[in-house]
Amino acid sequence: MSKGLTSDDVLSVLRDDLTALGFQVEQGKTAAGKIKRPVFFGENGVADLQYEIDAFHPEWRCGLEIEAGRAWMGNAVYRDLIQALVMVELDHLILAVPNGYRYQSGGKTTVSKDYENTCAVADALFGHSRMALPYRLVVVGY
Repeated sequence: MSKGLTSDDVLSVLRDDLTALGFQVEQGKTAAGKIKRPVFFGENGVADLQYEIDAFHPEWRCGLEIEAGRAWMGNAVYRDLIQALVMVELDHLILAVPNGYRYQSGGKTTVSKDYENTCAVADALFGHSRMALPYRLVVVGY
C-alpha cells in the first residue's frame, strides 16, 4: 500500500522553483537547514521564541507549510494555523496537504480526506464572525 508522498518529497520537488521565486526554503532536518520565524523577542532584539516553517518569502510576508501523513489525523493542520497566528511579519499562509491519506485500519485500507477536512476548518475559521485571523490562507491539495 502506498501512503503517498512525504512532506520532504513534496518540498524537494518544489524547492528550486520556490527558491527562484524568492522563498527561503528548508534545506534539511539539521538546525542549520531549518527556516525559523520569530514570535517573541528578548534582550537586544534576539528572538527568544521561534517556530519552524517549510518556506518563507520575506518580501511577500508569505509562509508555506507542507504536510503529509499527519496533516489531519496528527493535527498538524491545527498547529500550522495557530503558529502562523503569532509569527512575526506573516501576512499570508499557504498550507499544502494531501488530497487523501491512505492508512490501514482493521485490516483494510482507509482514506482520510485531508484536503476536504482542512478546507472545512479554514471555511469555519475565516467565515465566522467571532474571530478574525491576521493572515490570508491558501489551502493546496496535492
